[in-house]
Amino acid sequence: MSVANRPSSMSSPLSFLAFDFGTKRIGVATGNTLTRSATPLRTVAAEGEPRFAAIAALITEWQPDALVVGVPFHPDGAPHDNTERARRFARQLHGRFLLPVHEVDERYSTTEAASGGARDLDAASAAIILNQFLSTLE
Repeated sequence: MSVANRPSSMSSPLSFLAFDFGTKRIGVATGNTLTRSATPLRTVAAEGEPRFAAIAALITEWQPDALVVGVPFHPDGAPHDNTERARRFARQLHGRFLLPVHEVDERYSTTEAASGGARDLDAASAAIILNQFLSTLE
């Protein structure tokens, strides 16, 4: 069941892992519907199977109900090369882990993380993406 379509009578909080996709690094954050806030976890600096092995370990550890992936666009909203890469990554997550995956427009998340003084820009960006997603839930 989609998180966005979940009946309000279901009161147990949902947890999420969010990803700020990059070709070399992926920032990861966690959050839930109880606190409606996200916390940066770490950056996965791996490609190919080692990347998915690291993500699998995080999913095993955190047991999220769903995943959130930031999808980048140009400032005018037009897609670019990384838009499709991030969407493909989202489809791969869904196919591998059989969890719902939600896409979030992540324009300016890295800029926002940098202006906030984040040490780990990728993980902080993932937290910003997840906070954006959590703010859209009822």
